Amino acid sequence: MVTVDMLQAFADAFNRHDIDSLMSFMTDDCVFEASAGPDRCGTSHVGKAQVRAGFTEVWTTYPDAQWSSPRHFVWGDRGVSEWTFTGTRADGARVEVNGCDLFLFREGKIALKNSYRKNRLPIAGCA
Repeated sequence: MVTVDMLQAFADAFNRHDIDSLMSFMTDDCVFEASAGPDRCGTSHVGKAQVRAGFTEVWTTYPDAQWSSPRHFVWGDRGVSEWTFTGTRADGARVEVNGCDLFLFREGKIALKNSYRKNRLPIAGCA
């Protein structure tokens, strides 16, 4: 059974940029729907290899990525995490936005992580 404590452990792994820990929470046929991308659902990463690559891409784009002030709830096979994302791109532009993840659980693991965040222009970097 998935709990709020499990979602917090998942969030902690994201903030540590610990890909192996993150993937241990996911089902073998997991799906990560990113908050941006060309499709209606953003970019859809299907299966552990693609999800691993999708998660890693976030840290490549924002090497200092952090998700703060998390709030979680679980209801049956569904869950939600709300957070504030901060990160700095290679060009120095900084992002700070609120967002959430919607989860679908199966057999005690995350089958779907569907991510949403506010659309806000990056803050220009310091020279």
